[in-house]
Amino acid sequence: MIPVVGVGAFIIDGPRVLVVKRGRPPGEGLWSVPGGRLEAGETLAQAVAREVREETGLTVEVGPFVCVIERFGEDFHFVILDYLARVVGGTLAAGTDAADARWVTDGELAALPTTEGLLDVLARARAIRRPW
Repeated sequence: MIPVVGVGAFIIDGPRVLVVKRGRPPGEGLWSVPGGRLEAGETLAQAVAREVREETGLTVEVGPFVCVIERFGEDFHFVILDYLARVVGGTLAAGTDAADARWVTDGELAALPTTEGLLDVLARARAIRRPW
């Protein structure tokens, strides 16, 4: 199977991070950061901004690269490039393939069923986060 390139956005507001509840497989029912597949003809930053807008209703400015994550399953292989982003407009509302979207603290996130490794990558994102 050919790997699919995906993107994700860590949107951090003080002690809170924006997460979405996945509405479709893989990861249906799990909480993660907004993100999805790179589409033909778009840059990684454009994909991040589009996916955030589609899943949360928010407009973001895309910031620094955080890390690469790989997800494997019987019928999928995703290579996901995660970035920091900040909200510059819009109103929070779950959309497209997100069943829910909300701001949570790290403690609240720890109590939710999340995608594998999310808390570790969030810690990495917080460590490199700088105001821009």
